[in-house]
Amino acid sequence: MAAKKKEQHLFVCGQCGYESRKWLGRCPDCGQWDSLARQQRVVSVSSRKNVSTPLPLSGPAGSDQDRLMTGIGELDRVLGGGIVPGSMVLIGGDPGIGKSTLILQLLAALTGGERRVLYVTGEESIRQVRMRADRLQINDDGIFVATENCVESIIAMASEMSPALLAVDSIQTMFTEDVGSAPGSVTQVRESTARLLALAKSSDLPVLLVGHVTKDGAIAGPRVLEHMVDAVLYFEGDRGQMFRILRTVKNRFGSTNEIGVFEMKETGLAEVENPSALFLAERPVNVPGSVVMPSVEGTRPILVEVQALVSPSSLGTARRTAIGADPQRLALLTAVLEKKLGVTLFDHDIFLNIAGGIRIDEPALDLGVVVALLSSLFEKVVDPTTVVCGEVGLAGEVRAVGQMEMRLREADRLGFKTFLMPESSLRQLDGAASAAMKVIPIRTVGALVEQLFQG
Repeated sequence: MAAKKKEQHLFVCGQCGYESRKWLGRCPDCGQWDSLARQQRVVSVSSRKNVSTPLPLSGPAGSDQDRLMTGIGELDRVLGGGIVPGSMVLIGGDPGIGKSTLILQLLAALTGGERRVLYVTGEESIRQVRMRADRLQINDDGIFVATENCVESIIAMASEMSPALLAVDSIQTMFTEDVGSAPGSVTQVRESTARLLALAKSSDLPVLLVGHVTKDGAIAGPRVLEHMVDAVLYFEGDRGQMFRILRTVKNRFGSTNEIGVFEMKETGLAEVENPSALFLAERPVNVPGSVVMPSVEGTRPILVEVQALVSPSSLGTARRTAIGADPQRLALLTAVLEKKLGVTLFDHDIFLNIAGGIRIDEPALDLGVVVALLSSLFEKVVDPTTVVCGEVGLAGEVRAVGQMEMRLREADRLGFKTFLMPESSLRQLDGAASAAMKVIPIRTVGALVEQLFQG
């Protein structure tokens, strides 16, 4: 029986996508005032129901060999070993950060033999895409480019062409004819994503979406957008710096909090295979306020430099600034040092920086922050061959952190000689360090001062 269409008049919140049959002054979901606008939705109604067939869980499953290897090692790492057929991946990032550049390089890496890929852009003309491809030295007949905003037309093109991958740039510019609102609205973004997701799942076609971000750094559109896709990647970095960090915050087929490191060059994005050495390449030697901390991002250990500057303040309220770290965590650690060590920091400006433009969110950073703060305050240099790692509690105790063996092996590989770690983490080592590596257990911040700054 042919499908019928019926119209529904709804009031949709432009902030979160909440729907109501009547107008409300304030959205009950997100609390935003005057955000509900009237929209007309056309819903297809059919008397025939398509019922899927249940399959036993013990049946054959896909393997890692089924993944589509991109040929870009850092991107494959972030995706968990390649692109899974039928998956939908969302990449977000600030304007000009390099999202479109990464997409073109990915498509060029995928085209080989008889493989073809489709790149649909709703923001640029084909000439603009070709100009970017010329700059990246990409000239491959397997890459097909189309300028289109209608989701139904994109689905028709993909069904006729049967590409190995479909890239859509960007999802906020797409619209479906069955929704009366403008492209970029909450309803259009949600419905367009749902239809592309149905295409991906029904035909095992990997779909890559590019998403805009808001001024707060979140993906623009409804929050449900991130729940619909299989993987969410964020492209981070300052446009004034040469490093770019591709971070995964959701991945149904691999590890979360994995990162890939790239370097922006004139010919595009270049992979950084050894980010630890790159982040420490310009580290100053014999300078107070600097210490190295081994972090773990996903399955990769990365050594980063923690820098701190503590100076007397001429203001009534001292400043606390943290770049690449949590400012609230910095305030907490400052209070612990004042209470447990008796040092005076309330009248000092404190500036904290994670060198290289990377952001560290794990608690293992605490001990590095404490050492950098005390080194700058006391004007005492920390041995450049020393690394520190551990979480600091409110009582001044140093707590254990995970994956200590991995951190120790990376520090040993790069030639560091001394590792200060929580005393309770010694049982995790299992012979990870070589004979040249000296491991010093630390129980409290007071013991840390005795070890590094006294004597």
